[in-house]
Amino acid sequence: MNKAFLTILTTILLFCSCLSTDNNSVLEKSKEVVLEYHKVWNEGKYDNLNDILTSDFVCHYLTSEEWTGIEDAKKAISDWRTLFPDWNEEIVDIIQEKDKVVTRYKATATHTRTYEGIDSTGAKIEIYEVSIYRISNGKIAEQWCFPDDPSIKTQILNFKK
Repeated sequence: MNKAFLTILTTILLFCSCLSTDNNSVLEKSKEVVLEYHKVWNEGKYDNLNDILTSDFVCHYLTSEEWTGIEDAKKAISDWRTLFPDWNEEIVDIIQEKDKVVTRYKATATHTRTYEGIDSTGAKIEIYEVSIYRISNGKIAEQWCFPDDPSIKTQILNFKK
C-alpha cells in the first residue's frame, strides 16, 4: 500500500512540476517581449515591432490619447524620440501574472525640441513611469501607460542654463 501511495504521489508531483515549467516558460516569454519593447523605446529601432506587438495593439495613455496598431506605435515612438532623442528607460521593477506584465521604470532624456509650447532648453529630465501590458500569443496586445508628464514640464520650466 505504501508503494502504491508513493507511486501516485510521485506521479502527481512530476505532473505538477511539468505544468509549472510550462507556465514559467510562458511568463518568461511575456517578460522578454516587454523588455524588447522597452529596448525599442531606448534605441528607436522599430524594425522588430511586428514581432513585439499584435497588429491590433492599443496603447491607452494616461490622458485620453490612444494609439492603435503597429504604425501608430512607430509614429508615437518616433515623435517622442524627436523631442527627446536620448530617451532611455531603465527597468526598476517587473511583475508578471497570467497574461499581464507590469514594469516600473526610470526614464531619462534631454529636452531638445519644442515640447508643449516650450522651446528646446537642453534640460536633463528624469521621471518614473508604470506600464501594464496584456500579452496575447506571445505579443503585446495592450498597454496602459502612466507617465509623470507634469514632472517633465516642471523640470523643463525650472531648468537653469
